[in-house]
Amino acid sequence: MKYRALGKTGLQVSEIGFGAWGIGGRTVGTTSYGETDDRTSLAALGRALEAGITFFDTSSAYGNGHSEALIGQAFESRRDRVVIATKAGYDAWDKPPDFSPAAVVVSAEASLRRLRTDVIDLFQLHNPPQEALRSAELRAALAGLEKSGKIRAWGVSAKSPVEAIEALREFDVAVVQANFNMMDVRALDGLLSEVEDRQAGFIGRTPLCFGFLSGAISKDTVFPPGDHRLGWSRAQLDNWIDGAADLLTAVNAGPGQEGARSALRFCLAFPAISSVIPGILTPDEADANALASAFGPLPKAAVEAVLEINRRRQFFVAKPRAS
Repeated sequence: MKYRALGKTGLQVSEIGFGAWGIGGRTVGTTSYGETDDRTSLAALGRALEAGITFFDTSSAYGNGHSEALIGQAFESRRDRVVIATKAGYDAWDKPPDFSPAAVVVSAEASLRRLRTDVIDLFQLHNPPQEALRSAELRAALAGLEKSGKIRAWGVSAKSPVEAIEALREFDVAVVQANFNMMDVRALDGLLSEVEDRQAGFIGRTPLCFGFLSGAISKDTVFPPGDHRLGWSRAQLDNWIDGAADLLTAVNAGPGQEGARSALRFCLAFPAISSVIPGILTPDEADANALASAFGPLPKAAVEAVLEINRRRQFFVAKPRAS
């Protein structure tokens, strides 16, 4: 596993991280990856660390805090070996977000308890509206959490790359998170260059496009109850399935682990990226995703082939939802 700087925070993170939305388990509606088994989730967390993954990204909303609790259980005795990022603003998907200073501080305190730690390495505002970021009181509350040692740095997990650019330009945040993958290259339209210019950290979310870039999802795939992919239109799902097949062919990758590895290696080809955070549910997925680092970035020709397909094809037939 290779490691990269998380901007100017002083933190070093594994370039392949652990996206912990899925291990939170089923939540209301289509807002999760369905039912999970905690023993399998804990085994996945442990295997990830053994494979060199040290960056774990979660949220108070994932499983209504259950994802954080599992990370706390897994790493309480190994806290010095991991970098933990969590988010505030949403505590549950069926409740309205609250970015008031008091609510954000309360969320941080609750996350600390669930994570069984005295400090959160990266505390992110979860899809905050710009008016929340403009609040001097909220920024003062975040500064207070830093001063007290309860968080090491704070950043923004943005709904879109455009909002991530705004967070960097207007508020000079230390770290931003946004979608980036072979079917969603919007971050190349100014975001990654802004990150580099400011020496900020960038976390690439959805590097496997919800699993479609593995090439293992077919039009016959049946998603389990509660799976957020059930909330997308059939046209969108089919577009991703067909698009993934075209992209994997372009980079000479077969479906399954090879496809997923190639998708992660595409992201690693961009130096502005600090870490990509594929969702991981099982020990086998932890091993397979971690291995992408050893293979290194995709060759330039393969990256260009992906970008050329993106110039000719639209991969979204509906507005991407937040995560």
